[in-house]
Amino acid sequence: MAVIIDGKSLAKEIRENLKKEAEKLRDKGIIPHLAVIMVGDNDASKVYVRNKSRACEEIGIEFKEYLLPSTTKQSELIELIKKLNEDKKVNGILLQSPIPKPLNIQKAFNTISPEKDVDGFNPYNVGNLCIGQDGFIPCTPLGIMKMFEKYNIDIDGKKVAIIGRSNIVGKPMAQCMLAKNATVTICHSRTRELKKEVKDADIIISASGKRNIVTSDMVKDEVVIIDVGMNRNDEGKLCGDVDFEKIKEKASYITPVPGGVGPMTIAMLMENVIKATKKQNNF
Repeated sequence: MAVIIDGKSLAKEIRENLKKEAEKLRDKGIIPHLAVIMVGDNDASKVYVRNKSRACEEIGIEFKEYLLPSTTKQSELIELIKKLNEDKKVNGILLQSPIPKPLNIQKAFNTISPEKDVDGFNPYNVGNLCIGQDGFIPCTPLGIMKMFEKYNIDIDGKKVAIIGRSNIVGKPMAQCMLAKNATVTICHSRTRELKKEVKDADIIISASGKRNIVTSDMVKDEVVIIDVGMNRNDEGKLCGDVDFEKIKEKASYITPVPGGVGPMTIAMLMENVIKATKKQNNF
């Protein structure tokens, strides 16, 4: 029977520590500030932004939201980002995805100042992660690494299978695991024999967005399962990528959905904002 990794509890612990860090900065007259840009009228994005706003309020980070219509031009989006780059009061900039077509989100990420890129999507920070230099790591992979650290899960020399190759989770997650001396396999929609690729893995990190893509017959005993998926079951309840009820009987550690990776992602965003604020003020 697996140990259930409590991301909600760990995130709360991290937020409490960040609140103390924010108070110390305020005592020096420095107020951490996060600017969030949302383009269009995506309902899921509204929920995510609202959750980020609440986390900022709890910790003591000033939050400002920039709502742009779906008709916004690329040049207008870039102009706003450049304005926020130049605003010394703004410590972190986040562009909520997805954004409407035909806007190019990567061009927007490329425009965000690396020093304010708290999502870790600017190529400068991506490059730093790849070569092992300090920078901003995307929030979900960073949160997962914090989970491994908290639960003393050994990564060194382990076989890791990552399902999903997105720039948000899969690719940066692979770099994080390589930095800890894991042997990494990245699986994706074109992987021909998924079961064969993941069966021997010591750690499986699934970020495919497909319900029950990982079943109990695909994993070995004592596997560590990190479920990044956000799906809905037949009753409309939130669930992940893995068959949680059956796999928890075989795994050594497993994250639930909800209450696993999700809360950690927001906590890591807050941590990156505090980190950015400190670096910009030479702390």
